[in-house]
Amino acid sequence: MSRLSISAALTPRLETVGMDALMVRLFDAIDEAHMPWILAADSALRAHLGDALVDLVPSYTTLLVHYDIARLDQAEAKRRIHTALEGLAPASTQTGREHRIPVWYDESVGPELATIAERLGVDQDEIIRRHTARDYCAFALGFTPGYAFMGMIEEALATPRLKTPRQKVAAGSVGIAERQTAIYSMRSPGGWNILGRTAVKLFDRGREEISLFRPGDRVRFEAVSRDVFIEQGGDTTPLEER
Repeated sequence: MSRLSISAALTPRLETVGMDALMVRLFDAIDEAHMPWILAADSALRAHLGDALVDLVPSYTTLLVHYDIARLDQAEAKRRIHTALEGLAPASTQTGREHRIPVWYDESVGPELATIAERLGVDQDEIIRRHTARDYCAFALGFTPGYAFMGMIEEALATPRLKTPRQKVAAGSVGIAERQTAIYSMRSPGGWNILGRTAVKLFDRGREEISLFRPGDRVRFEAVSRDVFIEQGGDTTPLEER
């Protein structure tokens, strides 16, 4: 989409979400093509708010701006936001980093691998091939530290969340829900359809960047054998029943 066409269609809307926070809504629907604009807005807002910015959280269609009320009142915050977004141009599609995530796809750690294959009338290898066949965009971080909501998976693989979530999903579990995919960054409850597991740590306080992913990053999954998964430090303990 060209700068001109999106400028004509895009009217950022500001929503008050707290005495020191505003939601900047750029779009109404999730679309990977929107991410360059979200990233551009993120950069522009950081530059214009400067030291008055406490936190900035980009997501699928919005950016949450948390500002220092000792430095800005709401009127001034809104003025700076509008100034920052005036004449906005999309960020380069190369802004995000690329990640290759090795995954051991197996029923013992990915119970829904079999059920999705059965639903589509294909074997499990075909589900693995389809899940690893494309890059995914990290739209937003949330749920648990380091957990990235990614998409879009092909429409045929789209599967609703489990009706009854599991009480415990192992860290590193790779799952899908509707047209999104994600990796559980730590052991937690969850209702996504689990296909396999990775040994990669998504959240590590010992790293300079404690979260592996950032919004706008590109992620490609790669299937590995059980032996390679173990060599990488993976835990082969079967996923607990719901």
